[in-house]
Amino acid sequence: MNIEKIQVNDITLAFERRGKGTPLVLLHGYPLDHHTWGFVAPLLENDFDLIMPDLRGFGESSLSDSLYTMDDFASDIAGLLDHLGIKKAAIAGHSMGGYIALAFAKLYPDRMSGLGLVSTQTLADPSDKKEGRYKSAADVGENGIGGVVETMSSKFTEDKEIQLSSREIMERQKPGAFIGALKAMAERMDTTSLLSSINFPLVVIHGDKDNLIPIDRAREVKSIVPSAHLVELPGIGHLPMMEAISETAEALKMLK
Repeated sequence: MNIEKIQVNDITLAFERRGKGTPLVLLHGYPLDHHTWGFVAPLLENDFDLIMPDLRGFGESSLSDSLYTMDDFASDIAGLLDHLGIKKAAIAGHSMGGYIALAFAKLYPDRMSGLGLVSTQTLADPSDKKEGRYKSAADVGENGIGGVVETMSSKFTEDKEIQLSSREIMERQKPGAFIGALKAMAERMDTTSLLSSINFPLVVIHGDKDNLIPIDRAREVKSIVPSAHLVELPGIGHLPMMEAISETAEALKMLK
């Protein structure tokens, strides 16, 4: 595994690059890192130039001192593509990575060759959810990441082995990354109106046993963009790229 690092927007951004073909950026969810894509990457690398960053604060990427937003995360990805000399790419995001992919599509529509939304949504947080994120951020600040890791691993999936794998990834993350991402997600904008302007392939992947974001959110996207490829995964939770590896890879190949 070859991790590269660049300086962008006053942070160090780490990423893994493998394969050849259409550029495809895979954005991980909260509070994880690019290793969540490690299961599907071998099934995609013959079709895609895979670019898998650790989002700011996570994995081997550095934290920002100030508050940041989904647009800032998206700007990091634009800077990464600039560094790699890539004008256009497909962007696929899982959960929080989906929020960032949508922010990227809003800011840089001409740089999009396709959009993949994995276990995510276009809606902003309602006030109670927003409040919950700030409480969670305060808890991490006071007590560390243990409570969040415990809660998230069981919410992610019912599969005990994958719970363990996700827990191992989460336990490696910096508390500041949890706090920064929670606040950024709490303040994110609703991107539903963006969908009607999409003029590139859209793939939506969602498990019907997702306990964090209901599959209805994916069906709503399909209802707004009838040309979208919606792949519903029976019995799968919030981590399709780890729980339904071949199905997720096949769906993402529609972004070629």
